[in-house]
Amino acid sequence: MATALDLPGGSLVDERENFGEELRTIGMVWERELIRFFRTRSRILSSFIQPILFLFVLGYGMSTLVGSTAGFDFKKFLFPGIVAMTVITTSISSAISIVWDREFGFLREMLVAPVSRIALVGGKTLGGASIATVQGTIMLALAPLIGVRLTWQVVAEVIGLELLMAVALTAFGVFVAARIQRMEGFSVVMQLLLFPMLFLSGALFPLTGLPAWLTVITRINPLTYAVAPLRSVVFAAQHMPPAAVTRFGGGVTLFGYTLSNAACIGITCAFAAVFLIMAVVGFGKTE
Repeated sequence: MATALDLPGGSLVDERENFGEELRTIGMVWERELIRFFRTRSRILSSFIQPILFLFVLGYGMSTLVGSTAGFDFKKFLFPGIVAMTVITTSISSAISIVWDREFGFLREMLVAPVSRIALVGGKTLGGASIATVQGTIMLALAPLIGVRLTWQVVAEVIGLELLMAVALTAFGVFVAARIQRMEGFSVVMQLLLFPMLFLSGALFPLTGLPAWLTVITRINPLTYAVAPLRSVVFAAQHMPPAAVTRFGGGVTLFGYTLSNAACIGITCAFAAVFLIMAVVGFGKTE
């Protein structure tokens, strides 16, 4: 009897079936990540506490020292960075589920299943990115409390930038987590990587007027190119006077040129692709 491979177009049918299986695997892993997150209420609460403290405690504290320029103060400058901070910390922290699954033996069951590593990484990445994007979007509700004006167009653009940022950082977290055996080790490594990357991205202070050596570090930081367009989109809706733009709204300069939002997004996409490849390779070597 003829099989699917013997019939004309049979290989195409098999390819479609394999593609369908890959999509189902991605969907199941994605759903599992969401269920796990929403069942841990303490994780949901803790993910909001730190950004809110930074926004209101650091924001108001620094505003008294920095002052305002034409009515634009440090709190308004800090707001886009806090949104990015929420996305970044949630994205990278979501990869801790890999270490958790390894300790309880579930990761080994996933790896011996007849599914590709690409599908597993894709599901993990989409799950973490979805959670991070939702949390970053929720932070936008704080905008009226500090006088930041948002429009529906700005919100839509911010959500798109959040998703891109979340995919890149979740993939990076998966790559790191695939090489760590214990929960304690993941927490230590994340602290060593996360906070330097965050502080040197321009999320919490302007990138202008820095020493040359510090400027170089900020330019090789992937987060710099993810934070810049998000801040630019939010600032575009604020009708900032020229003096405030000069002080707070400077973009990222590279080799003497100020990068456009499109250029920064392109660089972020490149980093996201590299991180995804690294995550797939690293996940394939996981035992």
